[in-house]
Amino acid sequence: MAADRAPGTWLFSRIVVTWVEVIAVGFLGAALGGVASGPPQLIVYLATVLASVGALLYNVDKLIQRRLAGRQ
Repeated sequence: MAADRAPGTWLFSRIVVTWVEVIAVGFLGAALGGVASGPPQLIVYLATVLASVGALLYNVDKLIQRRLAGRQ
């Protein structure tokens, strides 16, 4: 069960998930940015950065919630 896993395992799996999400968003942004040119390319770049930061912060939030839930 996921709740029975060691804290190190939970941290490692969340790091891997975060890495995969950020890489996937980066590749998708690069593909879309390569198709677009001019101002739409800038919009795609900014959306890619926003999505990458969003994925990172989402996973950090999950780690914090898990840690706080473990203290109760």
